[in-house]
Amino acid sequence: MIILGLDTATPTASAALVEDGQLVAEAFSDKSGRREQGSVIHARGNHSEIVLPLIKSILDQGKISLPALSGLAVSIGPGSFTGLRIALATVKGVAYEWGLPVVGVSTLHANAARVRDHEGIIGSLLDARKQEVYAAIYHRQGQTLTPLSEERVCSIDAAIESLRAVGAVDPVLVGDGATAYAPLLSAAFGASVRITGGDELGSVAAQVATLPWRRFADHEGDDLASLAPRYLRSPEAEQRRALQL
Repeated sequence: MIILGLDTATPTASAALVEDGQLVAEAFSDKSGRREQGSVIHARGNHSEIVLPLIKSILDQGKISLPALSGLAVSIGPGSFTGLRIALATVKGVAYEWGLPVVGVSTLHANAARVRDHEGIIGSLLDARKQEVYAAIYHRQGQTLTPLSEERVCSIDAAIESLRAVGAVDPVLVGDGATAYAPLLSAAFGASVRITGGDELGSVAAQVATLPWRRFADHEGDDLASLAPRYLRSPEAEQRRALQL
């Protein structure tokens, strides 16, 4: 079973191929230019310009064609509004053309799932701008990652209180929302906290492709017509329209 995963919700867009739970290839966006590093190819450009090159890169690396895929997995947010729309539109187009099943995966869940070397509390924090973060809390025990909170957009202070409420001890806090507020998080949880943007943990897309393996194995997929981004808050244009009403 070969799954292609795609994430453009986070600042570092990525694509990955996972076959029977094993990573075959992954590619990242990188504004510093195009270079190779092992099996990782970094492509330059914004999300709209690099999503198709990322997909082509991993297919070329894995020597796999689109018809050979078992399914497509895509991060559906929260995250970049534009990025989410680009990824979902791309995946739907490929799925319709080749008759492939699609599963939408929480970006926060996939971000947390990158932390595989820690048992205990994992806080998934993505920078939502406007002094807020997208946040969710998980607990890892062995291979099981269990949600302990709802996904929400909130202030960093509210995220800290949520972590305290679940008894976070020596937590791992991952994502660009964690690094953006590292001083506050370090002050709240002390020297034992581990704060990482996740660059050393592999791509979000690899976890997007891995997490829904059971659904693909059971030949389940999301309804393409109703599959939509999970913003957690309204896009800017919708907010402006609401203020004008």
